Amino acid sequence: MEWSSLIGIITALIFVVLLPLALKARKKAGPQKREELLEHLKAMGVKASLMEKGTEEEKVGSGRFGGQRSEGLIKLEGRKIDYINVASVSSQYGVNYFLDFLVRKPDWSSEKNRKKTTMVKKRSSGIWGKVVDIEFKGDGHLSRELNFDYQLKDRLMQTQRDKQKSSILIYPEPKSEYARVRTSYLLPSSELLEAIDIIAGHIRSGW
Repeated sequence: MEWSSLIGIITALIFVVLLPLALKARKKAGPQKREELLEHLKAMGVKASLMEKGTEEEKVGSGRFGGQRSEGLIKLEGRKIDYINVASVSSQYGVNYFLDFLVRKPDWSSEKNRKKTTMVKKRSSGIWGKVVDIEFKGDGHLSRELNFDYQLKDRLMQTQRDKQKSSILIYPEPKSEYARVRTSYLLPSSELLEAIDIIAGHIRSGW
């Protein structure tokens, strides 16, 4: 038997054996991430607790992404952020996890056409250069408010030095009476959590 054929057979056997194990591990990953995040927040001194499954908040933003599901909500106390939703998005390439920081906004005005807002990093050179500034682009009103908040910019620049380099996307969800501040899944530093709480304050006050 030729080596190429033997390698092909071995590869197929490994795939057959490891695929079920990988799928089983993937099913466990979401709840584990939620528990991991909860313990991390408590260790930081944040008042946080798990919410029961099946709440309406789990559905916030689910219509925007096919294959998205909630792995569970964490309720925060004493913050402008109401909940953190650990969200998973499945695709043909696997499962990606995100954190949706939910901000209650029941008084949306139908007169305004709000847009998604994105944090953009300015670098010293090319895509690998050092982050030298941060700017928000998208919704005109919200972007101006965030860009003129120098305390927010200072917190976000600190997260870059701490290597918490996740992007930030802000989605208006007026039908659900919430806004979502999305990052990739990570255990947030105190600076990043404070920055997102500042963003939540701007969303509550005038967006």
